[in-house]
Amino acid sequence: MFILLRLAEDVVTFQTLPTQRRRDIQQTLTQNMEKIFSFLLTTLQQNVNKYRRMVGAPQEQEVLATPQKTDLTQEPKAQANCRVGIAALNTLAGYIDWVALSHITADNCKLLEMLCLLLNEPELQIGAAECLLIAVSRKGKLEDRKPLMVLFGDVAMHYILSAAQTADGEGLVEKHYVFLKRLCQVLCALGSQLCALLGSDSDVETPPNFGKYLDSFLAFTTHPSQFLRSSTQITWGALFRHEVLSRDPLLLGMIPKYLRASMTNLVKVGFPSKSDSPSCEYSRFDFDSDEDFNAFFNSFRAQQGEVMRMACRLDPRTGFQMAGEWLKYQLTIPVDTGPMNSKTGEGLCSIFSPSFVQWDAMTFFSESVISQMFRTLDKDEIPVNDGIDLLQLVLNFETKDPLILSCVLTNVSALFPFVTYRPEYLPQVLSKLFASVTFEVIEESKFVMSVQAPRTRAVKNVRRHACSSIIKMCRDYPQLVLPNFEVLYNHVKQLLSNELLLTQMEKCALMEALVLISNQFKDYERQKAFLEELMAPVAGLWLSPEMQRVLSDPEAFISYVGADNKIADPVLEDPSGLNRSRISFCVYTILGVVKRARWPAAPEEAKAGGFLVGYMPSGSPIYRNPCTEQVLKLLDNLLALIRTHNNLYMPEMVARLGETFAKALDMLEVEKNAILGLPQPLLELYDSPVYKTVLERMQGFFCTLYDNCFHILGNAGPSMQQDFYTVEGLASQLLSSAFINLNNIPDYRLRPMLRVFVKPLVLFCPSEYYETLVCPMLGPLFTYLHMRLSQKWQVINQRSMLCEDDAADDNPESQEMLEEQLVRLLTREVMDLITVCCVSKKGVEHNTAVAVDGDDDEAMATEVTPPASAELTELGKCLMTQEEVCTALLITAYTSLSWKDTLSCQRTTTQLCWPLLKQVLQGNLLPDAVSWFFASVLKGLQTHGQHNGCMAALVHLAFQIYEALRPRYTELKAVMEQIPDIQRDSLEQFDSKLLNPTLQKVADKRRKDHFKRLITGCIGKPLGEQFRKEVHIRNLPSLFKKVKPSLEPDVLENEDGESLTVLFES
Repeated sequence: MFILLRLAEDVVTFQTLPTQRRRDIQQTLTQNMEKIFSFLLTTLQQNVNKYRRMVGAPQEQEVLATPQKTDLTQEPKAQANCRVGIAALNTLAGYIDWVALSHITADNCKLLEMLCLLLNEPELQIGAAECLLIAVSRKGKLEDRKPLMVLFGDVAMHYILSAAQTADGEGLVEKHYVFLKRLCQVLCALGSQLCALLGSDSDVETPPNFGKYLDSFLAFTTHPSQFLRSSTQITWGALFRHEVLSRDPLLLGMIPKYLRASMTNLVKVGFPSKSDSPSCEYSRFDFDSDEDFNAFFNSFRAQQGEVMRMACRLDPRTGFQMAGEWLKYQLTIPVDTGPMNSKTGEGLCSIFSPSFVQWDAMTFFSESVISQMFRTLDKDEIPVNDGIDLLQLVLNFETKDPLILSCVLTNVSALFPFVTYRPEYLPQVLSKLFASVTFEVIEESKFVMSVQAPRTRAVKNVRRHACSSIIKMCRDYPQLVLPNFEVLYNHVKQLLSNELLLTQMEKCALMEALVLISNQFKDYERQKAFLEELMAPVAGLWLSPEMQRVLSDPEAFISYVGADNKIADPVLEDPSGLNRSRISFCVYTILGVVKRARWPAAPEEAKAGGFLVGYMPSGSPIYRNPCTEQVLKLLDNLLALIRTHNNLYMPEMVARLGETFAKALDMLEVEKNAILGLPQPLLELYDSPVYKTVLERMQGFFCTLYDNCFHILGNAGPSMQQDFYTVEGLASQLLSSAFINLNNIPDYRLRPMLRVFVKPLVLFCPSEYYETLVCPMLGPLFTYLHMRLSQKWQVINQRSMLCEDDAADDNPESQEMLEEQLVRLLTREVMDLITVCCVSKKGVEHNTAVAVDGDDDEAMATEVTPPASAELTELGKCLMTQEEVCTALLITAYTSLSWKDTLSCQRTTTQLCWPLLKQVLQGNLLPDAVSWFFASVLKGLQTHGQHNGCMAALVHLAFQIYEALRPRYTELKAVMEQIPDIQRDSLEQFDSKLLNPTLQKVADKRRKDHFKRLITGCIGKPLGEQFRKEVHIRNLPSLFKKVKPSLEPDVLENEDGESLTVLFES
């Protein structure tokens, strides 16, 4: 059996044998599979029966009875039989995954029946469950899978459920817990098979035991183990979504039970370091740390939300009723902070407090089911009275606990759609939200500088939450809020009158809300006048002589924001905080107005309101934005600030930073952790102050200011359109501000600049301004970026070649990892920008999420052929007509293929390289250039050949280049001849077919396969295979060799032939 298992592993699982030998062995195994299965089943049955007789277990149906005491003399023999049984199960597991389903379901599913019986045998149950899981998870033709429905029968279901009950009843033992996980997976796979077979063309019907199956599945959903609970969610989703089963009365009757279970499962308990829930003990088996559990639970909760919404689509009223009951209950019970108090204040909840975890779970539940109810029910079926009653209860609830108040605000937002039926409740909602905007734990700190009483993140979250809710309300229900505009405006003006009451972001959020409502004026002059009034304080401050001096001079700027000071008390003392907040306020406000001010979406309304100013040559309308005049007069100082900020990174400016602020321009720790994928400590998320020291506050200021300035420029194009793109000398202004001193700008600042400024500027620019604005700007930028990235990758490659001993002491490994990861992320950003500029929209959509940090090699795409529509955009063609830009683009694209970033390599190969090269094919390319392009692709293969997705894409690209250019450039053949171990004869044969059009009738796939064999010598291998000694297995001698019968020796030896004549004498 070990030999049979090893054969299956070598041939199917690991595929370690040479291809031809693997095929031969697999074919022979397949031909004899009936005998192999018969042997394995017989062996399993015989040894299990012997084992059970020896340990005194009852036979067959009485398996569940208590075994009798084992005879000690029989123990060794019993264990030997048990080991053989386990070996048989392990061997079966190696085959069930790939053999024909007919072998698994042969003899009325005898194998499945045996496996179900063995689920109640403690020593064999895990192996049996593994085999059963593999069998039930099989894909293939639906017709072949029908026999698997036998597992919904009475006998099989009885054994599965009794085994689960027995394992769970014996407490938490690792072996039993592993078995429960396997059984849970078996039930999930059974559900998937049922969903696949039912409702298709097959004649499968809902099984009679479907109710029993659902009850058992719900038992796993309510198990204390969070892992088991999460394992069931995908199957519940499939059942609720299924066309036939979703109408089944049994499943519909299960929805209230599932939702009730979800109410428990949404409560975040079970941290491995704690003992406040039965789940904790199980979590210690499943998770290494609280951070691991936290990441898992967040994902699990999101999954539950999706499934709950599916359930509520089938029964929306039940979900709403449960949410209402739970909300009322939470509003009435006293707060229990638990043993761990929050650092925010005495008697307040921490994120582990019993009250908060219940509020948090209830809030998520109500948000999920209420939103689904509004989507599912017709307008006249909505229970408006019940919803308004709940909203009133929530609005009347008062709490000073920031974590609970945040949950209250979420419930206000979830219930807000009911206000559309009763607009008279809007002022109460606004009053509740505005009270939360100024929420403080310590009342006095409203009147002192926030520096002296640093807010915790929980308090900041409440205030930000309230601001976001107001913005969301104004964005989604502007017509509802418009009649109350004056009330809203007065609220905001009152809050803005005290400079210290709100942070700059909170002020800006409230102003954004006002701008959103002003869009509903649908009157250009009225909205313009309002925006002028709103921005008057900003304009006065921003255009003052002092501010102009500060924004234009790096030294004055450093002094104004206090970055050249030496602070004695870095926690409390911050004399220049107010100056920084004034700059932030101006920048936030400009951003909010640029982002939110718009003309009406309907062309008729835009025309009637005075927003339409003409038409483009193409016929598309040209609108004017009411914020344009206000924003453009602030533009010069904004560009001066960006220029100054860029110049801060010059060595002489960095030297001017005070002792306290020497690292003020460095990355924030939270940014570093995000890039390195390090989790934030759980409690710190809510309990620690937002900025612990004045240095962190300064770092946050510089980081946010830099990002927001570029957000303004990025939004200016789509917001102000031709009014922005036609600003006189805009290209030269941008080149002398945003793109100045790039050599000293670190990677972590350059990335957001490309993403939030350059990309949208290019995407929304009308083609009329390509020549005057985009090309003069992108040409020098792409040339510089290529030079910068080449140098960075050269350093990384050299570093990887050096020994560890030579590494500098002042550059620890974590710093190197951070720098390397930043170079990778910057590379992706640059290649994405080039793709967006040059290749048609398909490529753009694919790359919009390129900025996500983290692991990305896991899901390498294997689709390698570039889309047929991968043509150059108008901007791409415009850029390629300029020699310098064209050269920079081609060199960057092809050099990047050998940089050690698989994701960037694959995207560039599939989307960018060929369209760029195809554009210049008609011209007179230098032979050296052609050779370099081809060699660059082969170098990419050498670097990334071990990744299947990259390798396939690069081979395809190399094949395209060789086919297109080999007839004109013999130099390509010379490059091919330098490939290690290339077969010259085969190359000659390939070339002759390629160069002789009459012979070129071979299918494209065969030609590509031939080409791939030619370049195999330069395709990189995984590290594990690079030094592997090739195994050459010679053919074994035949076991049964037939011996040829030898002739009588005397007949042959007699020279005179007398013996031969004797034969004829008779």
